[in-house]
Amino acid sequence: MVVVTTKKIGGSLMVVIPRDVVKEKDIGPDETVDVEVKKVRKSYLGVLKGMGRLTKEDKYDID
Repeated sequence: MVVVTTKKIGGSLMVVIPRDVVKEKDIGPDETVDVEVKKVRKSYLGVLKGMGRLTKEDKYDID
């Protein structure tokens, strides 16, 4: 499985097939391919790096 990002072209969305997949699957221009589309859930793990742990004082700090 390959995960790619969509790009907006006019009113449509486009995806680019990576070069290594094109070579592996022997895909050429103007060929019909079967594409499975599933939206990938974003992982928010590590988004707040460096924030540190909350303390008891933080719990009641509602400025």
